[in-house]
Amino acid sequence: MNQPLFEELTGIVGAANVRASEPLATHTTFKIGGPADIFVSPASIEEISRVVVACEHTGEPWRVIGCGSDLLVDDAGVSGVVIEVRDNLSEIRVEGACIVAGAGATNAAVAEAACAAGLSGYEFACGIPGTLGGAAIMNAGAYDGEFSQVCASVTCVAPDGRVVEVPRSDAEWSYRGSMFDYARYIVVSATLELSRANEADVRARMDELTERREAKQPLDMPSAGSTFKRPEGYYAAALIDEAGLRGLTVGGAQVSRKHTGFVVNAGGATSADVRALIAEVQRRVREHSGVELSPEVRMWGRDA
Repeated sequence: MNQPLFEELTGIVGAANVRASEPLATHTTFKIGGPADIFVSPASIEEISRVVVACEHTGEPWRVIGCGSDLLVDDAGVSGVVIEVRDNLSEIRVEGACIVAGAGATNAAVAEAACAAGLSGYEFACGIPGTLGGAAIMNAGAYDGEFSQVCASVTCVAPDGRVVEVPRSDAEWSYRGSMFDYARYIVVSATLELSRANEADVRARMDELTERREAKQPLDMPSAGSTFKRPEGYYAAALIDEAGLRGLTVGGAQVSRKHTGFVVNAGGATSADVRALIAEVQRRVREHSGVELSPEVRMWGRDA
């Protein structure tokens, strides 16, 4: 661990908000992952800026975590600094027909706030695990809705510490991607442009989507969410099922029996188990249908 950096970060965020060798299994929805060398929870955009600048000046690698969904952390953990953006930046404000929310606000909380304000457009995200920041970076989507359809602008911290406003036209959103990744921007808030609607109608739509999700997805087991991206012209879950892989197990990792698009932690799974299972699913789907599956889940390790 970089002790001088640890001490500098302590001076920025306070001793209670920086920890050494923090187990990341407690910060991911997969419940898998070794320690981060340094884990820091800034309480403001200013602190995030100062933390990033400190990391950049020392050359120490850094990365950002929210709820830890869509993420698989290596059993050996990760080097450098993990910056938490969660409850520390989770304020939600209603401004007319817009929602302005911190990146640490959960998608469920944002959808609930929109519903209470009689605003429609974010119902699709009510059951997407994770934060608004993750949704912005990944262009999260479900049930024919995508983040890019409703977001007007995103506020970020650049690696040099500047606070940057990125309008919709510059975000370069694609299927499960955006420019925030390659620019190494930390999303700190976003403004959503929604439509006025009857609160009861918005609630009914959210209830419908929740019921569909609960009926089809293995929400009772730890996972990262959908494991594979949707291949063009196909559905990943259908390809996996057709290859006869429902329930396939490696160690504690399993292709969900309820929804084959999910790899779940069936008990005591390691990152190595999940990686091996993903590779086996890719191999057998390729052999069966000729389609190459690409993981949607992000993978962190000491070298990546």
